[in-house]
Amino acid sequence: MKKILILGGTTEARQLAEKLVEDFRVTLSLAGRTESPVAQGVPVRSGGFGGADGLAAYLREAGIDLLIDATHPYAAQISANAAQASRLTGVPILALRRPGWKPVDGDRWTQVDTTGDAVHALGSTPRRAFLALGRQEVAAFEAAPQHHYVIRSVDRVEPKLAVPDATYLLARGPFREADERALLEEHRIDVVVSKNSGGEATYGKIAAARALGIEVVMVRRPFLPEVPSTETVDELAALVDKFWVDHLLDPVAERGV
Repeated sequence: MKKILILGGTTEARQLAEKLVEDFRVTLSLAGRTESPVAQGVPVRSGGFGGADGLAAYLREAGIDLLIDATHPYAAQISANAAQASRLTGVPILALRRPGWKPVDGDRWTQVDTTGDAVHALGSTPRRAFLALGRQEVAAFEAAPQHHYVIRSVDRVEPKLAVPDATYLLARGPFREADERALLEEHRIDVVVSKNSGGEATYGKIAAARALGIEVVMVRRPFLPEVPSTETVDELAALVDKFWVDHLLDPVAERGV
């Protein structure tokens, strides 16, 4: 059976692995940052590879036939390493690129390029901000201690932020719009800070903010390398099957990211 390495950490990566495991030898690689990851249903490798060179070495040693980048849209360094490792080894690469959200009528988005820019976008006047960024990103907000922060993450934020007023919530999506609206109202939130992660699982807060007329500071997606890609699990599973039939990636590459 052909060997596939999926760089994961997303719901779609798990779903893709479950689709492919019957016909291929699938290994799912996780970064290891989540303390209690969801059960994956396929063999899992946890931890980094040591950059592009380390990943290239792993691809060679493990005899991987196909590399799939199904990481989070903001895992830009991992995606860059994957593309480089593919070039170094000649192992073909495909990517699953979940489409981002787009503002619609009623949204009050302030779009910024980085988390640091999001801190500045909050302004100097004290506000009540809901940070839905993940625990890796929130330390930047120590630079603006005048705000009250409600911070939600899958794992505990340790150490806690060096700010005088913060509330910590532990939760794992998906999050319903009605529940998100109740949360925003309960904590009297006047600004949401979010990444443009895309997908349905965490869109509830965006819809809830729109319904309540709350501003959203949206961190734009980083640049990702151009590799043959699809937007859905089913499309990528079909592309994998096609790859083994004719080994032609060019028609799909034209569709881009």
